[in-house]
Amino acid sequence: MGRGRQKAKQTKVARKLKYFSPETDYAALERELSSKRREESADYDEYEIPPATDDDWSDYR
Repeated sequence: MGRGRQKAKQTKVARKLKYFSPETDYAALERELSSKRREESADYDEYEIPPATDDDWSDYR
């Protein structure tokens, strides 16, 4: 098989993959996104940073 035929087949496959649009399951997508929102809102307390004071810098003077 020559290079021209091989390239044509690859182009055909690439075009098929690019424009193929499977049926989207919007209900599953909504469930996934809503579960992530609940997880993200609960994690903010772990990363609370205490406010800086002047005493924090006394070692560097």
